[in-house]
Amino acid sequence: MQLYIHFLGTGGSWPSVQRNVSAVAIKRGGEVLLFDCGEGTQRQIQRSSISYMQIRKVFITHYHGDHFLGLPGFIQTMQLNDREEALHIYGPKGTEEIVDTILHLGHFSPSYPIIGHDLKSGDVVKCDGYEVRCVAARHNVPCLAYSLVEDVRPGKFNKPMALRLGVPEGPLFRKLQQGKSVEVKGKIITPEMVLGPPRPGRKITISGDTMPCKRVIELARGSDVLIHDATFDSSLEERANEYGHS
Repeated sequence: MQLYIHFLGTGGSWPSVQRNVSAVAIKRGGEVLLFDCGEGTQRQIQRSSISYMQIRKVFITHYHGDHFLGLPGFIQTMQLNDREEALHIYGPKGTEEIVDTILHLGHFSPSYPIIGHDLKSGDVVKCDGYEVRCVAARHNVPCLAYSLVEDVRPGKFNKPMALRLGVPEGPLFRKLQQGKSVEVKGKIITPEMVLGPPRPGRKITISGDTMPCKRVIELARGSDVLIHDATFDSSLEERANEYGHS
């Protein structure tokens, strides 16, 4: 299964002509996870290859405006597109209350379930084939860093061996790659016969706004990709410390 990372916004504080504010989408199979949803995120989504309707979970790092003010429009646009599937929004303490407030903005009555979830440092959101872990980052408001960690994956598929065992290319290859046994001319071919040793799942970590933080370092350890918010260069270290940034 392929993983695709879409950087929808990498700017800070407010949108500019060149860059939008914070939002990262990770596409895994037919599902998209959205990390932060700053102002203008839905327009960035329209410019990308992902679909609103594939977004089932949103993870907010913290509630400074440039990380979440895109949520109201994003939520209402999906209703206008007749969404029915539930949307889960996760974030630090206060998320449930903020989601409830968003749902009472203007003349809006959601036609699909929208559920807010308060998370605390160390919580894990279990999903199908992966989990999302979080720890408290060091910012000047409650802030979470996240890691998407896949389950252990089947080993590498040995195509020549499968062909020698009489397995025809096509759907049976796919089943074996998924760790399922198949039958060929009365003979059972097990995944162990054509797969290498299990492989660790991939790991993507998103730091959120944070000063240097041991918890975030440990969360990110072993990541294939680390997306780290860095707002100031080294000449502005004092300001970075003052505002809780790197």
